[in-house]
Amino acid sequence: MAFAAAATLAVIGLVVVAGALWLYQGPGPAAKGGEITSVVLRRGASVPEIASSLERGGVIRSSSLFMTAAQITGAARALKAGEYEFKSRASMAQVLETIRKGKVVRHFVTIPEGVTSDMAVEILMRSPVLTGVAPTPPEGAILPETYQVERGEDRAAVLQRMMDDRDELLNQLWSQRQKDLPFSTKDEAMTLASIVEKETGIASERPRVAAVFVNRLRTGMRLGSDPTIIYGLTRGRPLGRGILLSELRRETPYNTYLIDGLPPTPIANPGRAAIAAVLDPPKSDELYFVADGTGGHVFARTYPEHEANVAKWRQVERNRAAKKTAATPLSGG
Repeated sequence: MAFAAAATLAVIGLVVVAGALWLYQGPGPAAKGGEITSVVLRRGASVPEIASSLERGGVIRSSSLFMTAAQITGAARALKAGEYEFKSRASMAQVLETIRKGKVVRHFVTIPEGVTSDMAVEILMRSPVLTGVAPTPPEGAILPETYQVERGEDRAAVLQRMMDDRDELLNQLWSQRQKDLPFSTKDEAMTLASIVEKETGIASERPRVAAVFVNRLRTGMRLGSDPTIIYGLTRGRPLGRGILLSELRRETPYNTYLIDGLPPTPIANPGRAAIAAVLDPPKSDELYFVADGTGGHVFARTYPEHEANVAKWRQVERNRAAKKTAATPLSGG
């Protein structure tokens, strides 16, 4: 009789173990909608809270079995917070492994090179996965890059990361800078880098443009940069048209056609290449550059050479205007 009872208990035990193994390794619940279930596990959550969140989200059937499995496998000490996506009917074993390895959903925010700090904050505010409000930092204080962010992360914290990255890069490049540059502070370096950034969108040109402006500063020549005029008018917002003669002559602290040296602050947030270019410019005696009609620039050492290049650019502009006029249909009959 005792043997029969023991055998019965053994069978029951095997059934329980088999059931637990099936719940752990077998297919999990079907997603409530579509093929993916998303769950956000908050930072600092305990194992019971994580298990409860997964069960409420329909990812696992049993929170108690999940906690037991986490303890037995040693995963309980390594579960990582974040946003997760689980395929429909993922096994509990797969769910536990995903969280243990921290395979979170990746979100990104891109701050393009050359945007102003106002524009950078607007990009952060448009991100649907971030929370909170980010203050507008000083111009040139952030490093334009693509940043990985987490759902629910505070915008101010993300902004601080961008500012910390800029400081780290600037400190590194400043320590390796050329000797005898015509500026003495990191702030001045960032101001010149922002002008270089706005003058050309071609990465390979930035060192050459930087050399031109460094040469102008060394000789006491005014920088004469169109983007500085625009910043003085709109804080860097695009004009949507050419600069008017009256704007060229308008006195602002940023109009480098009228002021000597550098403007008081950067006019944008320059990227790595522009910062590196002004701190280690190539040796040259070029003082001028103008658009070449292909998206780049042509450079010159002397003013007569520059005048000839400007004349070529003006002809390109006239040809474009003529083509545009010819392509416009006439009205009337």
